[in-house]
Amino acid sequence: MSSLLSSQPPRLLDQMREALRLRHYSLRTEEAYTQWVKRFTLFHGKRHPREMGALEVQSFLTSLAVESKVSASTQSQALAALLFLYKEVLGLALPWLDEVVRAKRPQRLPTVLTPEEVAALLAQLEGVQALMGGLLYGTGMRLMECLRLRIKDVDLARREITIHEGKGNKDRRTLLPLKLLSAQLDVAKARWQLEAEAGLPGVYLPDALARKNPGEERLLAWYWLFPARELSRDRRSEAVRRHHAHEQGIQRAVRRAALAAGINKPASVHTLRHSFATHLLESGQDIRTVQELLGHSDVKTTMIYTHVLNRGGLGVVSPLDHLPLR
Repeated sequence: MSSLLSSQPPRLLDQMREALRLRHYSLRTEEAYTQWVKRFTLFHGKRHPREMGALEVQSFLTSLAVESKVSASTQSQALAALLFLYKEVLGLALPWLDEVVRAKRPQRLPTVLTPEEVAALLAQLEGVQALMGGLLYGTGMRLMECLRLRIKDVDLARREITIHEGKGNKDRRTLLPLKLLSAQLDVAKARWQLEAEAGLPGVYLPDALARKNPGEERLLAWYWLFPARELSRDRRSEAVRRHHAHEQGIQRAVRRAALAAGINKPASVHTLRHSFATHLLESGQDIRTVQELLGHSDVKTTMIYTHVLNRGGLGVVSPLDHLPLR
């Protein structure tokens, strides 16, 4: 019986996970893509995707836009998941999906805080969340880039932070604010020492480094700069280990801090990144430098911040201000 079970081909979602891991996709992408494949098959009455094709993909994506009214980015993610399924897992090529009704991508300007508002918001944060908030604003990092920092990524002598596997799986360097991190390094090192003495299995290493270099996951260099409070089970290896801090903690703290500071803008963690870029441009920094610090592939993405610079109504004075009103 066991030999019969072992001879059965893996299920579709297991094949999907294996293909994603083989290509080093993140766990978040893996979970999102497999959920879209599951929704796709349920939408079509649990038919196997091999029995379907472009027409079924079109109807599913069109339904997302027309009936579910999902955002353009959500629909694009669903399309990417299905294209990966057919191309990389099933080995089938779909015709270009011209007939798909695309959710309209809104053109919105980013929310930006003034330096005074940033200072008021950060003043409402405490402890490690105050450090995270200051680091997000002071470096322009994305939230997950900050949370995934390892001790080896921080160079106090050179005053720089190395960000590995950022958006687009790219590495880059950004500046290190002088006011931050030395105390947090001591906290992380102390926790690593306790775990090493307790014989814990160490932290997660990317790209199978743990197999290539046994024991490296226990080295201080790979330990998280912002470790989670509790141990957790690795969803891939099932090992119980220390993960990095969860994003919801700082997200909720920033929202509460914005309210407490009386900021009447929809401020979020990502608003600190927008503010970083805008304030650098306002101070006269070159846009190419800001592009590199943010990790943008195209300078056009960075140029959106030129539209929100504090120039008093885009530098134009209202004619009302010239009238001799009483």
